[in-house]
Amino acid sequence: MIGPIEPKASNGHKFILVAIDYFTKWMEAISYTNVTKSMVIKFIKRDIICRYDLPARITTDNGTKLNNKMITE
Repeated sequence: MIGPIEPKASNGHKFILVAIDYFTKWMEAISYTNVTKSMVIKFIKRDIICRYDLPARITTDNGTKLNNKMITE
């Protein structure tokens, strides 16, 4: 997760959630006005798992939104 970014984007978004496949260097990113655990879970399910299959590993920076029981399940 990147942010908060100042100045905000024209749509009011100030956080960017990024997922990178380190093998292929493919990247997925989405911006948000604020980030919650449920938004992170939805992004992983919709934009990663449903498109590309279950990742072998998820590496995080241990941010509070990414370090929770819902992610490991």
